[in-house]
Amino acid sequence: MLDGEAVKQLRSVDCLEIVCLMDNCVDLTSSIEREEVQNVRVWVPKRMGKEWADRNFRLPIAEHGLSLLVKVSRNGESHTVLFDTGISPNGAVLNAEGMGINLKDIEAIVLSHGHHDHCGGLPSFVKAVGKKNLPIIVHEDMFKTRGVANKDGSIRKYLAFPSENQIKPAVFVKTKHPSLLAGDMMLVTGEIPRQTDFEKGYVQQRVLINGVWHPDPWVWDDRALVVNVNGKGLVVVSGCAHAGIINTVLYARQITGMSKIYAVIGGFHLSGKGFEGLISKTVKMLKQFNPEVIVPMHCTGWRAAFAIAEAMPKAFIWNSVGNLYTFRA
Repeated sequence: MLDGEAVKQLRSVDCLEIVCLMDNCVDLTSSIEREEVQNVRVWVPKRMGKEWADRNFRLPIAEHGLSLLVKVSRNGESHTVLFDTGISPNGAVLNAEGMGINLKDIEAIVLSHGHHDHCGGLPSFVKAVGKKNLPIIVHEDMFKTRGVANKDGSIRKYLAFPSENQIKPAVFVKTKHPSLLAGDMMLVTGEIPRQTDFEKGYVQQRVLINGVWHPDPWVWDDRALVVNVNGKGLVVVSGCAHAGIINTVLYARQITGMSKIYAVIGGFHLSGKGFEGLISKTVKMLKQFNPEVIVPMHCTGWRAAFAIAEAMPKAFIWNSVGNLYTFRA
């Protein structure tokens, strides 16, 4: 647990690698030509070499969920962290195995928030990593009983967050505050203040308190992951951005003391009628940040992704399960 000044001690990295283990889309025939990204059909065969022909390669699958493997390196020191785990019990784990990824390299798991499309695969990852006391970085609100209000006033209850028994021998590490991990080369933002006047949260969400459902729009457990690539700037990795992707980027700048945004990656939660009205304002402010790379995923929605691509064509990358993003100093 660190205060704002301490978080500014975030160490820069020489290299940041992000592998998309799970997202809503698989695009094996992508024609993206950017030095920062390689599609699974390219980087996996290249990595495996001659073993490729002998391997029973499992084609990646997609689902309504998100999971990213994040590796940082600096002066020969490297650390690997898992950010979210997808929605199904085994989908993201199977994708990782099919890509030949050694999950035992994972040193910690960070959950962006407590919704099931980001934590459903947690027990399977814990089992695959197999480390005693593996830290799972969470917020205490993730354990609340939640649901979403339907138009008729009824509540659709969410699946329960994994229990401590389900994740043994790993351990939950609960914090609301910004915190450093991976040799102080990654930052978990902690609770994100709502600063903009248009990002109003998830208004349909409800929380069960003493047997009664109450409005719970803010999803205070929503956090992001931040990495500083030396000489390039901040890479902000969002799970769903229930806090608002603009609020998320603004807070990353605030707690690191850095203004340059190099890349924004992840779910921006702009899909659906309740959020599509935010697209124009969001895209306008994203453009002001002037990122060199922007990769909308998961809950961003096709309308918002199209608007981002139109406004920032040079920065925009269409994501696919299996994409490998490499950012070097």
